[in-house]
Amino acid sequence: MPQPSHQPLQGTRAPRGRRTRWTAALLALLTVVGYVVFVDWTGSHGLDCFVEANGTRLGLQQPQAANAATIGAVASSRDLPERALTIALATAMQESKLHNIKGGDRDSLGLFQQRPSQGWGTAQQIMDPVYSASEFFDELVKIPGYSRLPLTAAAQRVQHSGFPQAYAKHEADASMLAAALYGRAPSLSCRVPSGGSAGDPAAVRQRLAREFGAQVLERQGTTDGTPADVPGAAAPSTTPKDTDGPTVTVPGDAVADPTDEDATQHGWALAQWAVAHAPQLRIAEVAYRGRVWRAKESGSGWVKDPSRPGHSYGDVRITVEH
Repeated sequence: MPQPSHQPLQGTRAPRGRRTRWTAALLALLTVVGYVVFVDWTGSHGLDCFVEANGTRLGLQQPQAANAATIGAVASSRDLPERALTIALATAMQESKLHNIKGGDRDSLGLFQQRPSQGWGTAQQIMDPVYSASEFFDELVKIPGYSRLPLTAAAQRVQHSGFPQAYAKHEADASMLAAALYGRAPSLSCRVPSGGSAGDPAAVRQRLAREFGAQVLERQGTTDGTPADVPGAAAPSTTPKDTDGPTVTVPGDAVADPTDEDATQHGWALAQWAVAHAPQLRIAEVAYRGRVWRAKESGSGWVKDPSRPGHSYGDVRITVEH
């Protein structure tokens, strides 16, 4: 009598194999979808900071935004026109993609790929973004009428690049970023992680003074932006508020009228600088003129501050993790 076979029937193997393949494919699809959602919520694709203007969006990695904000602060400390910042940003975009890189062509270093052998300073100095930006502007302002020159011509006079026309392709992005960093178009926001170690308000003040100049912390009027020589106004003080616990309060408005866009440019420049440097300085919240950015909700960008009406304060309030 024939013995029963212990081999599985051929007719039952194919459906089981198809089910396995379908299951594997479904798991792969869910993995991809999950990753896309994760990237959308966390910015893990690397573009954590954004500037938007006139329907155009410029994405930056957070270190790029921080370096750009530092260049902007140095330009502001020297009272340079926005055009100077645009030229500097376009140059750094081409030379280093706004990364403070440790190497390049021959002995080139840093944001602007400056060379110690060409008199730009020591390697350690050039790797300091504040120093390298200052050196760039030192050379730029020596060029007669630089602000009226084509960007490529002005940048080339400083850089002496082998590819001077390459700077031109960055002009539009650099111009949009400069407008944001100078506070003329307050549109820079970053998505950063919140929580973790506590921040240090003293470190924030020190960084502000180093990049914008010590005068940035000096109070020239009252906290609502009213000049101190207005009858009834409080006497001026040049001492920043150091008793606010985890919050650093910096004078923002340049003049009394908060509805004047020029009055709030300086404040927005400070506020967006703080957002760009939030991870390094452990900044949890930045508030100015009725808008607030919070690290724990940074995916939402700048939102209305329900706790304070829009024109009730002219200070920029930077609160660190605590």
